[in-house]
Amino acid sequence: MEWLIAPFEVSFVQRAWWGGVLVSGVCALAGTWMVLRGLAFLGDAMSHGMLPGVAIAALLGGSPLLGAACSAGAIAAGVTALGRSRRISQDTSIGLLFVGMLALGVIIVSRSQSFAVDLTGFLFGDVLAVGGRDLLFLSAALAVAAVVALLGHRSFVALTFDERTAHTLGLHPRRAHAALLGLVTLAIVASFHVVGTLLVFGLLVAPPAAALYWARRVPVVMLIAALLGAVATTAGLLISWHWGTAAGATIAAVAVALFGLSALAARLRDRVPRTTLTLLAALPLAACAAEPVPVEPPHGYIEGAEETAEAQPRLVIADRTGEVRVLDLITGQTTELAPAPGADRIATDGRFAYLSAGRTVYLVDSGSWMVDHGDHVHYYRTAPTAAGTRPGGPVVAAHADSAITTLVSEGRTTLKDAGETAGAAIPLGERLVVADGTLEVRGRDGATESVLEPACTDPRGTALTRRGAVFGCADGAVLVSEKDFAAVRIPFPSAVPPGERPVEFSHRPGSTTLTARAGDAGVWVLDATAKTWRPFDTGPVVAVNAVGSGGALLTLTADGVLHALNPETGAETARRPLISGPVDPGATIQVDTNRAYINDVAARVVHEIDYADNLRIARTLPVGIAPALLVETGR
Repeated sequence: MEWLIAPFEVSFVQRAWWGGVLVSGVCALAGTWMVLRGLAFLGDAMSHGMLPGVAIAALLGGSPLLGAACSAGAIAAGVTALGRSRRISQDTSIGLLFVGMLALGVIIVSRSQSFAVDLTGFLFGDVLAVGGRDLLFLSAALAVAAVVALLGHRSFVALTFDERTAHTLGLHPRRAHAALLGLVTLAIVASFHVVGTLLVFGLLVAPPAAALYWARRVPVVMLIAALLGAVATTAGLLISWHWGTAAGATIAAVAVALFGLSALAARLRDRVPRTTLTLLAALPLAACAAEPVPVEPPHGYIEGAEETAEAQPRLVIADRTGEVRVLDLITGQTTELAPAPGADRIATDGRFAYLSAGRTVYLVDSGSWMVDHGDHVHYYRTAPTAAGTRPGGPVVAAHADSAITTLVSEGRTTLKDAGETAGAAIPLGERLVVADGTLEVRGRDGATESVLEPACTDPRGTALTRRGAVFGCADGAVLVSEKDFAAVRIPFPSAVPPGERPVEFSHRPGSTTLTARAGDAGVWVLDATAKTWRPFDTGPVVAVNAVGSGGALLTLTADGVLHALNPETGAETARRPLISGPVDPGATIQVDTNRAYINDVAARVVHEIDYADNLRIARTLPVGIAPALLVETGR
């Protein structure tokens, strides 16, 4: 073992190892968010764009570290400023700043006849020259990075996976983006003097990317990335000591090699049955252990399902004869299921679709769902199936959580685990909120725990949002928060005729912007965050929905034209002729985080709309039946 221990008995190798470990920690905290947000190009641009600052510092006899910080900060500020423009993509702005800063550095170098710099040191640093002051500086940088990552975790998660959600939750995504750029800048600048520009980029991207093959929770990814960085540092220093290679470059190469090994191992893991891998892993233990070691299932695992890396959206479709189809929006495959004769209404809880036929409810398992653990999400898929029937009235909405599944019907509500009750009901956390003249909070046993004020008279229309449960009432709406089960009344801005009252809400899952038809007068928009109603005099519409978080309001009119409206003013921003001939009264607009889906009953197709691109028709999906009923699952 002397070959393993001997190099680390030398003091400068020990300092180099500690420097590499500290750099790995800083880069893991910043690099994880870079990889998750697809900002690897930004890291490359910032690391190479430090040349003009380093050049100027060298010419003036100043600190290269200070010059690198100024250059990296300038790029971060430039990306933040240009990122606010909707005409220029983020990749374009990063590329322009990258080339501009690099060109400026070359110009400065070319104009100075006294400029001299060690190119190898600039690219790969001098990890073997790390001193005590460098270690103190890196320790401080790691502490600052840890504080920023901890305080900004919630904002970074929302910004990474859904910027509109960050707006909705009041997390200031622009500030979060600026803080994230600051974190990346800190990692690059803190590591530059020790490991150079190329190695900074290698440790920023390779370990977090490799860690994503083994974990899904962000904190775990960061921890694994830091460990992989430490392994790369150790192996790189050993190889450099025994083979005489450049230490910094070797560490970078090992980091990239670990990513390749992780990718190959993950591919093998996905191709080989889980039971085979378990047996192979257990063989060494079987020779030593007298008793078998139990194998714990993966976090979030659901029996019989396949976990995937991304959402698996599907459409559950039915025609008026009761024919049922499930369309996989990833593969385009359509699955025919057992019919639901007489079905005239459909609702979903995100996985199951509920088709109402008189006093019978047909259950369809779409085979696609997500499990939200707060800071991360698990996505699952399995084969769609017909899940049987249950008694109940016409379902107008469905909600599900870990405790209670509720089918909200016209006049009656069927509750799993909670008997039956009249009025409208929504599960909220581990309790049930029921509006039936009074507004009550009930436990899983159906017993009333508290009565809320204000009451909701003549409840019609329900929605479950990130702000809480919304009930449509005779005088407006009531919002019940999950945090403290406090009820807040959201009154109409003025008296509303009975024929213009909203009676059925539509919204993007999780959004706090709700929409409803206002009879023949137009549409309503209810902002559950601002607690305000906005009526828009659009005239009669067949269907309406909202993107939410400042996105467009979508309406479909009887002439088959899809309209995009400004959610603040109601002014039309785009229109798209979509359906030829009379529009079926069952036409609906389903909205998710990227697309909208409109059922064209006469043409037997579903139109997929990119609402962020002037209502562009992204796909026209044939479904084989007249899609009178439509819901999306898997989100």
